[in-house]
Amino acid sequence: MARGQLLVLLSLIILTVGAWALTVHQARTMDMPMGVVARGGATDDMSDMDGMAGMASSGMAGMADTGWTRDAFATFLVAWVVMMAAMMFPTAAPMLLMFRKVHSQRQAQGRAFVPTWVFAAGYLVVWTAAGVVTWVLVQAGSDLAGRMEVGSRETWAPIALGGVLLVAGLYQLTPLKRVCLDHCRTPLGFVMTHWQEGYRGSLRMGLVHGAFCLGCCWALFAVLVAAGVMSLAWMALLTLIIFAEKVLPMGRRGPAAIGVVFLVLGILVAAGGTDLPWIA
Repeated sequence: MARGQLLVLLSLIILTVGAWALTVHQARTMDMPMGVVARGGATDDMSDMDGMAGMASSGMAGMADTGWTRDAFATFLVAWVVMMAAMMFPTAAPMLLMFRKVHSQRQAQGRAFVPTWVFAAGYLVVWTAAGVVTWVLVQAGSDLAGRMEVGSRETWAPIALGGVLLVAGLYQLTPLKRVCLDHCRTPLGFVMTHWQEGYRGSLRMGLVHGAFCLGCCWALFAVLVAAGVMSLAWMALLTLIIFAEKVLPMGRRGPAAIGVVFLVLGILVAAGGTDLPWIA
């Protein structure tokens, strides 16, 4: 591996470790929104005030008190970007290293050189935009949960959570998932088919690769949002799943197997046969 690639790899390792450390700190100290799916949290004999307290401790309630405010939005978005860096930089490493390798070779031939951070910036822009959409969904879910009676939340929560799992499981089996995953698994192929010159071109390449990455992983992150945006157990599990799908030589059998697991778990959760493990 060339010196430039080693520097990129070392930078990714440092950024990933730092992002995970900050994410763990955020999960333990910040009053962040957890699951988009509200989960009861109050018993029938509680007063209305106790019921509201129960809701506040449930998965939906992290931002119920802050509402649609700029501070709440900024806090969530910062936490989201840090979380994305922790979870996605390991899986994006092969693509970033390939980008650096190609530009190093072009530099040796006397052509224009573009730093790898330009490509990475485009990639992060896509996931930041996804965070904006996620915040809106989480806040809307909090508002909806706040208007529900405790009994209604307890009735609809497992159905909604099971539905998210079913959607994620079905998406794992779709041709669109395979197309997006193929682009993520073949860095050289992506460079050859989507190459663009200059800083703007490299930024656009990062945007395109980020879009394919989002297309590959959005359903998995929907499960994370439903289970708990700051759920460390689900973050770790989904990071391993995404890394295995994109980097390990598991072919198409892996995503299909994960899809089947989500389908089975979704049916069980929706039917009330089991709770989702590690749910916040």
